[in-house]
Parts: sequence; structure tokens; C-alpha cells
Amino acid sequence: MRTPISARPPMGWNSWDCYGTTVTEDEVLANARFMSAHLLEYGWDTIVVDIDWSDPTARSHGYNESAPLCMDEHGRLVPDPERFPSSAGGRGFAPLAAEIHALGLRFGIHTMRGIPRRALAADTPILGTDARASDVADPSNACEWNPDMVGLDHRHPAAQAYYDSTLAMYAQWGVDFIKADDMLWPYQAADVEAYARAIERSGRSIELSLSPGRDLSLAHLPHLREHATMWRICDDLWDRWQDVEANFARFARWAPHASAHGWPDGDMLPLGRIGLRAERGEPRDDRLTPAERVCLLTLWIIARSPLMIGGDLPSSDPETIALFRNADVLAVLRDSSGGRELFREGDTVIWGADGPGGIRFAAVFNLAGVARELVLDTRSLALPEGASAVTELWTGRTVRAEPVEVQSDAARGVAPGSRALRLDVPAHGAALVRCEA
Repeated sequence: MRTPISARPPMGWNSWDCYGTTVTEDEVLANARFMSAHLLEYGWDTIVVDIDWSDPTARSHGYNESAPLCMDEHGRLVPDPERFPSSAGGRGFAPLAAEIHALGLRFGIHTMRGIPRRALAADTPILGTDARASDVADPSNACEWNPDMVGLDHRHPAAQAYYDSTLAMYAQWGVDFIKADDMLWPYQAADVEAYARAIERSGRSIELSLSPGRDLSLAHLPHLREHATMWRICDDLWDRWQDVEANFARFARWAPHASAHGWPDGDMLPLGRIGLRAERGEPRDDRLTPAERVCLLTLWIIARSPLMIGGDLPSSDPETIALFRNADVLAVLRDSSGGRELFREGDTVIWGADGPGGIRFAAVFNLAGVARELVLDTRSLALPEGASAVTELWTGRTVRAEPVEVQSDAARGVAPGSRALRLDVPAHGAALVRCEA
């Protein structure tokens, strides 16, 4: 297992949910400035430019066949200078990264596995070798959902040299975070290893995020921990309750393995103003209810998933932004350990986690489509013996644990003589509580 480089799950903003393949330099900077001014103090510190930043013909709702991707003489993709004017003259993302660093933030980009089809067509030379693109390309292992790239044949040493050259360029630009796509479905072990090796050789500390995570098996956990900072455990997540609910089972499997050696990732937070020029849907405020937003964030936080906001920050409503500024809630992400599902019965799900100094955290989820009063034995929440009160972190409200003397329908499952918490939880909602030692 490699030396940890991420003491807590990464937190930031990603352009995909609002701008898809089309984000511009001005839009990236607008979100960076908003984050620096309003969210940095709460731990949000990373700005990520998602897919197709090299495509001058990028559009909403999909990808372009035979796109005229911008690339250098060695087949390495470079930013489209029309959308990213500061990249003109061979400067790449260096000026944009420098401006984001000046705001106190980190800069990230999306990349795809393999080598561009356009590089193969031009048979570009591989930097630092006598090989060319045709020597290292493996068109039989191309991405199933994006037409831009073909695979690399890692039996040829120049395949590693190609990744080394791209990561050296990204390091020169000042990239701090890379979302490497088409890595996990199907699982591309050789590419994961080659990419991690190229990052190490670049001489820069770069966090590596792997996507997408459809049908990802826990059998890959040791390999993932050895080579990546975070890895997706699901396909793309959008602003639908069924997408949120489906991740409960995935996090129950993966969250016990979240640590500084690697973070299982439930995907971006499709919250706020999304769909502006995205893959799915038209411009909209996300379609989750206020309670569903809290439920999503509560699950991601107690499971210690990376948090990447998908909504356009400057145009998102203040109520959504306020969710990202709750310091007590975000302390659970930063300081907890051992997050795990404790109980699941019908529409009730309970998670627990340990905090510093004997503090305990618990999350109570109501997956039902109606509001419910949940009466819960403090022992089922794994709270300290004799706990008499907890703080609900989203509201700051103190909730008293009441002694239960008589078994009743209202307190079914709570033994007489124990203590019970009564929590009113809205439909598809959650409560997140902290109990002091």
C-alpha cells in the first residue's frame, strides 16, 4: 500500500453537470472565484475542468465523431484556444492553473485513457522515443462511449513513454488533480498502473481519480489503493432520487474501506444550477427536493466520499450554497472514521461513525415517500452508553434521549429501561447527529 497523499476526501467543483463538454475559461474562473470567496474556508479547494477541453466543436448533449481535437506534434491533447484563450501560443493550462492557484485553490483536469484517434491518423511521434502512435495504439481496446481515443498496447515500452510525456506536460502546467476516465469499466489494470507510474515520474504530487465505476468489484480494492486517490463506485449520478437511493447499497459495501489510502467515490453532487450545456437535460435547478439534497449529502459525508459540486456556483440558489457551508456537518467528512451501515429495515437506514475524542456520529435516513417520526434506541445508533442528548448537525438543534419505561407501538424495538431518540425525518430525508463522549 502506497504512502497516503490525501488525509481527507477531496472536495471541489467539477464542470460536467452544468457545462458538459463545453465549459469556457471565463466560466471556470467564475466558479473558482466564487469558491475562493465563499467555500474555501469550509474545505472546498479544487476546481476541475471536465471532458473535451481540447475540442473546438464541443456541444451540449453528447460527443462529436471525428472531432478536430487540438493537439501538439507529439499527439498530446492541448486546450482549445477559443474556449481557453490563455492557452494560446503553446502555454496550455499553465496560465489558468496559475490564476486558480493565486486564489488559494488547486487545479484539476479530465483525461481519457489511451491516445487520440487523431494522433493515430497522423502517426505522431512519441516524445523521447523512436516510436510513433501506430506502434503503441490498440484500436481493439477503444472506449465504448466516447469516440476520441483508442487504447494503448502496454506490451510496447513507448506506451508508457506516451503517458509519461502527457503527465510531464500536465505537471508543467501546474495540474494538481486528474480525473482519468474509461479506466474502470471494463477494469483497465495496465492503464491504471501506467498512469500512476507516469504521475510519480512527473515529479509533481497529483491526485488521481478513476472513472466510471459501473459494476466495480471489491476484488480490485488493493490495486486501487496502490495506484489511485479515489475511484468511482457507480455510473454517472444525476438529480433523480432513484440515483441517490441506489448508492446506499454501494456505499454499504465500499465505505468501510474509505481511508487516507483511497476514497470510494459516489460521483459528483448534482446540486444547484445544472444542465446549462450538459450531457443530460436543459438548464435547471436540480430536481431533488430540499430533503433529498440533505439525504444525498449526509450519505456521501458519513461514507466519506469525495465531494465534487456539479452545479454552477455563481448561479446556484443561496439555500443550496448554504448546505456546502455547514462546518459541523463537514467536520464529519474531515474527522470521522469507521463510517458504516448499522441497520437497514424497510425504509429506515442507520449509519454510524467514530469521531475524535470519543465523539460518535450517526445518520438516520427515511427512504419512504412520506415524512415519519422515527423512534430509535440510542444503542441501535451505537451512541455512548447513557447518552442523554445529541446535536442534529444540519439544524443545530438539541435532541433529548428519553428514557423508555413502557413498550409501545410508537417505540417499537426500543426496550424498556433504555433511551430513545425521537426524530422527525421528512420524506427521502435524513438527520445527522453528534453525541459527545
